[in-house]
Formats: sequence, C-alpha cells, structure tokens
Amino acid sequence: QVQLVESGGGLVQAGEFLRLSCAASGRTFSSLNMGWFRQAPGKEREFVAAIRWTGGSTYYGDSVKGRFTISRDNAKNTVYLQMNSLKPEDTAVYYCAAGGWGAQTNNYNYWGQGTQVTVAS
Repeated sequence: QVQLVESGGGLVQAGEFLRLSCAASGRTFSSLNMGWFRQAPGKEREFVAAIRWTGGSTYYGDSVKGRFTISRDNAKNTVYLQMNSLKPEDTAVYYCAAGGWGAQTNNYNYWGQGTQVTVAS
C-alpha cells in the first residue's frame, strides 16, 4: 500500500505561482512512477504531469506544457508540481497519483485526497 498526502494548494492571483507537494509513505517511493491530475467542478479528471521513478523522464498535459514542472526527491519521498503563470482555468482540485504511467486515470493504483488550487482573475 502507498499513502499519498498533497499540500501546497491555495488561492492566488492570475500570473502567480504555487508549488504543490505530495508526500508518499508505505511502499518504496523510489520505485514508483508518479503523476499529478486535476479535476474542476463538473469536469472529468484531467492529466497534468507524470514523472518516471528515476526522475529521468517527464510527461505533461498540453494545457500545462511550458508552465508547470514536475520533479521528485526520492530521499524525501516527495513529488512536486511547480505551477507558474497560473490562469483561472487552472482552478481545480489537484491529485497526486502513484504506480502508473501516462494520462489515463485508471493506469494509476494509488491516489491522494487532493488539494484545492484557486486562481482568481
């Protein structure tokens, strides 16, 4: 089992930045691919970014390319999502996911509870 706890969400103005963190416990974090997804009210859960267990490969959704960066620190069992140039359409609950790869939610075995990000215009 893997437990995931997200943090770092909040309310910001458009153009500002936030860094989300996801702390993992349980199974060996360093062997897990990790991902971030988001879900806005009334919408499907959307892929944001993923990172291989080695940290050597990353993958981004089209809507965040060039603005968001995923990274990980295996010594701290933590994955990060640096979000720059935030837009109101980035407003959503952001979820950390583990144990999968790619943009499909059903590829991932473990999920956190989510952290709210609100971007005001």
